Amino acid sequence: MATKPKKVIITCAVTGAIHTPSMSPYLPVTPEQIRDEALAAAEAGAAIVHLHARDPQNGKPTQDPDEFRKFLPHIKERSNVVINLTTGGAPTMGVEERLQPALQLKPEVASLNMGSMNFGLYEMLNRFKDFKYDWEQPYLAGSDDRIFRNTFKDIAYILESCSANQTRFEIECYDIGHLYTAAHFIDRGLIKPPFLIQSVFGLRGGIGNDVEDVMHMKRTADRLFGDDYFWSVLGAGRGQIPIATMSAAMGGHTRVGLEDSLWDGPGNLAKSNADQVRRIRTVIEALSLEVASPDDARAMLKLKGGQNVGF
Repeated sequence: MATKPKKVIITCAVTGAIHTPSMSPYLPVTPEQIRDEALAAAEAGAAIVHLHARDPQNGKPTQDPDEFRKFLPHIKERSNVVINLTTGGAPTMGVEERLQPALQLKPEVASLNMGSMNFGLYEMLNRFKDFKYDWEQPYLAGSDDRIFRNTFKDIAYILESCSANQTRFEIECYDIGHLYTAAHFIDRGLIKPPFLIQSVFGLRGGIGNDVEDVMHMKRTADRLFGDDYFWSVLGAGRGQIPIATMSAAMGGHTRVGLEDSLWDGPGNLAKSNADQVRRIRTVIEALSLEVASPDDARAMLKLKGGQNVGF
C-alpha cells in the first residue's frame, strides 16, 4: 500500500505590525482589505490565517478589539479557515493592550512570543525613504532603542487569562532560548499538548536564517518536545520561501504572508498574500506532500472549532 502523503499546514500572516503602508501598495490596511486578503489566502490553500488589525485611516497597528470585529465575522461567515489572533500587537504596546483581542474574541488560536528581545526594524530605512503617514519613519527609526517586552510574568498572564477560552497558542520562538522558555511553561502546566511551535528566522534581534540555524532550532525542539509538538517556521524577507521549503522537507509546517515578507521573488513586490500561499503550495506539492485543510489543522492541533469563538 502506498504511503499517504503527509499533510502540511500553511499559515498566512496577512498584515502584521512590522511593515508600514508606504512600503507596499498591496499591504492590507482597511478592514475590507484584511478580510479579502484573508479569504483569498484561505482559498489559495492556507489552513490558518494569522491576523492583526490596523487603523484604517493611517495603517498604524492597533489592538482595539472593535477593529478586529470589523472583519472577523465576515471571514468566519464566508470561510472555514482557522483564525489566529495576535497577542504580540506591536513592540510599542503594553501587554494589557496586546491581550485584548484574544481575550475578548476567544479565537481558536492566538500567537504568543516566548521572550523579550531587541526588535530592529530601523534597517528598513535604508530601502524606504518616502512615507505617507507621519508615524511611519519614527516607528522604524525608534526600533534601535526599543525592547519588545515579553517577561515570564507577561507570558504567564496571557496564558492564564485565555485558559478558560480554550484558545491554543502559536508559540513564537525567535531564538533557541525561547524554546527553553516554552518548555518551562509546559512544565508549569500552562501550555498543554499538542504544541504549535513557530520558529522565526531572520528578524534583526533573533536567530539568523542560515540552514544551520534552522537545523539547530529543529534539533532542540525535537529534544524538548518529542512527539507532542508540530513545528512550523517563518522566514523574514527574502528567507521566506527558502526556509518554508526547508521546513516542509524536514517534516514541518510553514507560514507565509505579507507580515513576514513583502516580496514574491527578488525585487518583485507580492501583489497579494494569496500569491505567497500559492508559491509555497507549489513547493509542498512538488515534494509529494499534501496541503492541510482547515479541518485537518483542527484535528492535528486539537482545536476547539470555529463555532466556539467569540465573534
